[in-house]
Amino acid sequence: MSYVEDEYLMLSGIQHYYFCKRQWGLIHIDQQWAENSYTAEGQQLHKKADDPYIKEKRKDMFISRAIHVSSSSLGLSGILDVVEFYKDKNGISFQGKKGKWQPYIVEYKRGQPKKDKRDVIQLVAEVMCLEETLDCQISNSYLFYHSVNKKIKIDITKELRDLVHDFSAKMHFYYQHKKVPDAEFFKNCRLCSLYDICMPRMNKRPKNIDNYIENAIYSEADVCENY
Repeated sequence: MSYVEDEYLMLSGIQHYYFCKRQWGLIHIDQQWAENSYTAEGQQLHKKADDPYIKEKRKDMFISRAIHVSSSSLGLSGILDVVEFYKDKNGISFQGKKGKWQPYIVEYKRGQPKKDKRDVIQLVAEVMCLEETLDCQISNSYLFYHSVNKKIKIDITKELRDLVHDFSAKMHFYYQHKKVPDAEFFKNCRLCSLYDICMPRMNKRPKNIDNYIENAIYSEADVCENY
């Protein structure tokens, strides 16, 4: 599967989709948004992390910020926080720089490491986009958590890459059919800035929706009539 540029979805949305499909749909399909203290703090952190005018260079390493990346195979595009380039004979060449350089992404997060894989999935999607943009291979990258000042190395495994492919295909399915996923109520719903828009308690939990969508995507069935 390959997407054209007009079909690209926001790369950062894959984290929303992992956390809550309806939250992603409200933001990226219905164009809804509401701030709370968590979103405001996160935006302030990223404003500094991805400032393209902040430069840093050492003997065998340099840092680039706010790099635009995209992937036609995932149909995703976005801007990266920080990419560290280390001198490595197996890396890639850059005009105006001697030697070869291996990139590693550092994705900045406001809080602490999560129990689930939402931040990891976003990082892996970013790596896959950067690989396609720079025509390189990246075996690991990093998550940096501001609240605990901790940098965690993440191996970019085939299992994680397959998950990213699966999620991006489902995101495109929903987006192409302009279908916002139904609400599901979780214990953390009240922490979501979109709680009053989502009204999760007004909807019953859908049954087997993932299986339904997966069958629709891969069987070429015209499922639009079922919505």
